[in-house]
Amino acid sequence: MVTAQADSPPTEQASHIARLVAGKRVAVLTGAGVSTDSGIPDYRGQGASKRTPMKFADFIGSLDYRRRYWAGAHLGWRRFAAAEPNRGHIALAAMEQRGAISGIVSQNVDGLHRRAGSAHVVDLHGTLSRVGCVECGQMFDRDSVEHRVALLNPWLAQMPDPELAPDGDTDVEGWQTVEVPECTVCGGILKPDVVFFGEFVPPKVYQAATALITRADVLIAVGTSLVVNSGLRLVELAHRRRDAIVIVNRGETKADRLAAVKVDGGSSEFLEALAAATGAADLIEDIE
Repeated sequence: MVTAQADSPPTEQASHIARLVAGKRVAVLTGAGVSTDSGIPDYRGQGASKRTPMKFADFIGSLDYRRRYWAGAHLGWRRFAAAEPNRGHIALAAMEQRGAISGIVSQNVDGLHRRAGSAHVVDLHGTLSRVGCVECGQMFDRDSVEHRVALLNPWLAQMPDPELAPDGDTDVEGWQTVEVPECTVCGGILKPDVVFFGEFVPPKVYQAATALITRADVLIAVGTSLVVNSGLRLVELAHRRRDAIVIVNRGETKADRLAAVKVDGGSSEFLEALAAATGAADLIEDIE
């Protein structure tokens, strides 16, 4: 593994990697570090506060867990939905338009890659913009469900804006009295269309992710510590295929041993520099 030092200029790091990937099909795997510059915190980055995410079994098995979730998610949604794509998202969209990358597998649930203009995105862990019924499968727009939460719990409108958590959730006092929305079709449990901890990635989604990886010659993993197995497995797949692996992250990841190049640095700066090094810089202004 070649390690690019954190104090090396992003342009120098990006130029080296641009030469590595020239003429090859490049897939990108993104994590929470790509969205931190949009104001969305991550679970494991430098300075991240300790937090226990919602577990699938708890959410399904307990009304109290669902009350706590919807109280926090309702308040957090106001800020989460207002987040805008940052320079890293826009740089990736520009590189896709230029043909420098073939697509993105995102572990994030914020939808910012699509909003930035990326067309080929596999949302590995789903998206918070949709809500589904776990019993009948009906899907709802998140805003419509949030409207129902507000009607059922008007007191939530008086709560101050809280500190946002990585998953758009937050801590709310008085959650024990929250009225939880139910599916309007069958009365079943509503759950955001995301993969909770302890839940499996849907097979079709994982197949789409592996298809993107197997059609590539290079995998760039950026802004992810690769602690979550679903992302780590994709890097291991690329390694078994003898694809070149580039990892860009602040601090160590679980796959550093597999990397041909490791850049210890921020996502936005690196991706913007890589867009310039791959000839996509002129498209960034058009996207912005």
